Amino acid sequence: MTPEAGWCLCPEGLAEDQALIAAVIAVHERLLTETLAGDPMLNLALPIEVRALRRVEDWRVLLLLTPWMLARLFFPDRVPALALPEGWSAAERANAEYLVLGPCLRFELFGQSQQAHLGYQEPLGHYLLQPLCLNMEPYRDADAVFEHWGEVIRVRDANMEAARRDCPMQKEISRRELFRRLRPGD
Repeated sequence: MTPEAGWCLCPEGLAEDQALIAAVIAVHERLLTETLAGDPMLNLALPIEVRALRRVEDWRVLLLLTPWMLARLFFPDRVPALALPEGWSAAERANAEYLVLGPCLRFELFGQSQQAHLGYQEPLGHYLLQPLCLNMEPYRDADAVFEHWGEVIRVRDANMEAARRDCPMQKEISRRELFRRLRPGD
């Protein structure tokens, strides 16, 4: 199978960043109320929100907070040179059950190897998901989640500085942006 076979990019109507944000939130609100309703692992004190949307190389990258995860989502601008695993074309996933973590794929970003899980939702197309936290139970609210994640980044940056290494993916997102909520007009 060629890398292009089966990939479904974001619909043209999601070309604007605010449209993509609204669609990501709507899809995850539907998952919360229809698919995951009643799941005891949900932390319903947490909202569904998007922060730190960026364009990085051929991807739109954002942070997604939900009552079940904090994750980085990657939406390709063009079909990536990644072969879809069997059973993951748009047609094959159209009526499939939701999986938080689909198959793991490796890709390059900033000249570094990355890993992420393949996802598909019809309104969004295919995307990649890097889970940052899957246990949301300890957090009282969204600010607590992002404060904790900010501390993880600070410690990681300190360790990398000590090792004289660089991680451009994290430096791409400023602390100020991490804590700012995205609102129309921001």
